[in-house]
Amino acid sequence: MNATEAVDEGPVRHVVIAGGGSAGWMAAAALCSVLAGRGMRITLIESEQIGTVGVGEATLPHLRYFNQRLGIDEPDFMRATGATYKLGIEFAHWGRQGDAYIHPFGDFGGEVDGLGFHHAFLRAQAAGSPHALGEYSLPVCMAAAGRFAFPDADPSVLAATFSYAYHVDSSLYARFLREFSETRGVQRQEGRIVSVEQDPENGFIRTVVLESGQRIEGDLFIDCSGFRGLLIEQTLKAGYEDWKHWLPCDRAIAIPCEGIADPPPYTQASAERAGWRWRIPLCHRIGNGHVYASDFCSDDEALHVLRAGLPGPAMAEPNLLRFQTGRRRLSWSHNCVAIGLSAGFLEPLESTGLHLIQLAIMKLVEFFPGRAMEPRLRDEFNRLMQMEVERVKDFLILHYHATERDDSPFWNHCRTLQLPDSLQHKLETFRETGHVVRYREGLFLEPSWIAVLLGQRCLPRRLDPRIARYPLSSLQGGLEALRQRISVLVEEMPRHQDALARVGNVDDQGWRHASMSLYGMRGAAH
Repeated sequence: MNATEAVDEGPVRHVVIAGGGSAGWMAAAALCSVLAGRGMRITLIESEQIGTVGVGEATLPHLRYFNQRLGIDEPDFMRATGATYKLGIEFAHWGRQGDAYIHPFGDFGGEVDGLGFHHAFLRAQAAGSPHALGEYSLPVCMAAAGRFAFPDADPSVLAATFSYAYHVDSSLYARFLREFSETRGVQRQEGRIVSVEQDPENGFIRTVVLESGQRIEGDLFIDCSGFRGLLIEQTLKAGYEDWKHWLPCDRAIAIPCEGIADPPPYTQASAERAGWRWRIPLCHRIGNGHVYASDFCSDDEALHVLRAGLPGPAMAEPNLLRFQTGRRRLSWSHNCVAIGLSAGFLEPLESTGLHLIQLAIMKLVEFFPGRAMEPRLRDEFNRLMQMEVERVKDFLILHYHATERDDSPFWNHCRTLQLPDSLQHKLETFRETGHVVRYREGLFLEPSWIAVLLGQRCLPRRLDPRIARYPLSSLQGGLEALRQRISVLVEEMPRHQDALARVGNVDDQGWRHASMSLYGMRGAAH
């Protein structure tokens, strides 16, 4: 073995992160914490002159797991980021104008001898039940009532059947993680990267050159440079798969406004004529934005719609963002891994932005390479990230396609578009049998699909015939008992603003048992 081969096969000595923001500082924080003790240097390059997007402020419960892995105290995190609790997302006007439902971090009811709860619910509905699906979900009822309590640690009880996330100021979160990382040895380098030098033999990135002339060499480079993909695309030409034909929204306008004393514990996503508006309540402000399709709506019209819907005085000038929905064909190419917007973009309809960053970081930790950048590790990382992103893509398309709206060219386009084969199969199977096809990989499981399908009036033509074995009166009695139990539990919970006021005294019960689940302790008693 020659000297070059020996070097190539050694451990990674220097990780260089190109870009800050949420993606860059989450990557830095995770690597310096989870991989501590390897003698590895981490340098993050960012410039104060380059702004960050910073519109994704609603999160998924998985962020609790991420913070827990890093040893971050939940109350400290919440105070530093102006965070509020989140139990789900309210979708208004998606199936029909005037409709509204909540996609919760929790299940609906419980299985009936292996059959999904929705079979029992739909049979009762067909018999004249006046109650909505959300009345059988603890987090939906908590959200509607403006209540919040931590999930019970006992997986056998009803109060364990939900999870929670946060609304968080992403710029403050990045600042919080920067301090966390720098105290653990991460070196921040101010500057703009103006050129990249590659190994002439294998194409690996060896050096990035800053505007000042400083040269920074590395073994592994993480591209967190945003939409431009400075390393992964401009240098390595990884390629980009455009999904505009499925997800036509390509612009967003964001405006923060003054907060309210009683912020709701859920995100709001309201469908508009050519897109949708978000509303994200923080302790110190409300995040507002309008995601829209420029083929169907002008920037001026989009801004007018957003301003008209602000719940309070604006706190800043509008921030216009242009994006191309899709994914990088290779998230890991050569010795460079793209994380965040450099790896692709999916609109924040289901709050997946920070989750996909977190997922990529944890997969990189799991498959952390040596300097040789073992191809099998790279290929498995790319396969898994592609699968995860495509599953999210299918779920987002469902929101637009499963609609009865025909009041604008945008909605006519979405309702009639040609679906990806994977989503087409899933929808046809549900409509024919009432069953949700299970993906082997993917973030959103059956309860999420049921929330959106039924919430947007996509109903099966028939139910599983096994549900007919149960007397209707028995099913109705069980449904009513569950509804009453949920009502009593919610009534006993503190209001959301009271829970926030006690953040300084919250014990760790709420996050000690954090798990990689949207739905709380599955299998709990219902």
